[in-house]
Amino acid sequence: MSDDTAQEARARDDDVYRAKSRQVLATLIRLLGDFDAAEKALQEAFAVAMEQWPRDGIPANPRAWLVSTGRFKAIDGMRRRARYDASLSELAKQIETSTSDPLEQEDEHIEDDRLRLIFTCCHPALSPEAQIPMTLREVCNLTTEEIARAFLTKPATIAQRIVRAKAKIRDTRIPYEVLPPSELSDRLDTVLHVIYLVFNEGYSASFGASLTRADLSGEAIRLGRLLLQLLPEPEVMGLLALMLLHESRRAARTSETGEIVLLEHQDRTLWNQDYIKEGVELIERALASRRFGPYTLQAAIAAVHAEAPSAQETDWAQIVTLYDLLMQADPSPIVELNRAVAVAMRDGPAKGLELVDALLNRGELAQYHLAHATRADFCRRLGMQADARVSYERALALAQQEPERRFLEKRLKELED
Repeated sequence: MSDDTAQEARARDDDVYRAKSRQVLATLIRLLGDFDAAEKALQEAFAVAMEQWPRDGIPANPRAWLVSTGRFKAIDGMRRRARYDASLSELAKQIETSTSDPLEQEDEHIEDDRLRLIFTCCHPALSPEAQIPMTLREVCNLTTEEIARAFLTKPATIAQRIVRAKAKIRDTRIPYEVLPPSELSDRLDTVLHVIYLVFNEGYSASFGASLTRADLSGEAIRLGRLLLQLLPEPEVMGLLALMLLHESRRAARTSETGEIVLLEHQDRTLWNQDYIKEGVELIERALASRRFGPYTLQAAIAAVHAEAPSAQETDWAQIVTLYDLLMQADPSPIVELNRAVAVAMRDGPAKGLELVDALLNRGELAQYHLAHATRADFCRRLGMQADARVSYERALALAQQEPERRFLEKRLKELED
């Protein structure tokens, strides 16, 4: 095989890994009943794939092939180690007899295990500090470094939380299952929160060369649809609507060269009208129930933007009213910051600056680059060049994402010019 052919084969294998690895891992966890064993089996399966696929070609159903190979490798490894631990022989026999080979099943009959994995990671026996990092790591394949940046903490702290969570799942035999609808409500808030965090990391990556990660936002939307089928509750509708409405703007959020395009300058003809239509219909269903919450309110705000013909024709008064309701339902500094932007659009930048300064003076968003970028923009619009420069420089020092850094650098250069 030539070097070019081998390189192309490795690239195809890498594409399959990115697309299928979390699906394969979730199914292996179900089959093997252990996170660490499943992760080892996953790596061994892909090692075999890297050897065989360049020679024989990628199989028709790579996901089932990888699951089958990983399952076989795990059983084979247990049998080899059984000479030192007799219990492994019995475990290998149990796995082999109680689970069928995925290659012998139709793909549509293989259960979707990622939703099952989310519910396991969100089990109430696990601490809230562990649930979300565990899900982001195991379901979405974020590294501990990526998760740590998203939560403004140290990678070692995140890694420790994940290790402890895995140990608790194993030692207390937490069931790997999706609860029946009658028992879902207690765990629903955490599951919704996790899915939304996954979407956020895809919609606006916490760091790196790209503004977005379509694989993560797409995965979050897919999980939201699955959850809606399982539990058609108003807030599930609200979350799915919120994700669809935000995702509808993806094509317009960056230029051809990858630069950020602000909402007011986006080409609205590029917005995905199918997503908007579906999102608005979901909001209407959720609002009609009169049992809606924060996700539905956020989706309603996104819908006002989506239905406005232009930035100038946006109903900012309605958006401020919706933010007022959201502050009552789910108060947070980020909601306050977004409300300040809406107030500035309705009442002028001076009012917005007053609100942001009060927020920054409380210290809760001192390390949040978008708070300083927002303040800088208000100052720029008010002609307060020196104050704008200080805030842009502070935002630039805190920003981790390359497109955002380039945008802030451009703003600073405009101030100098």
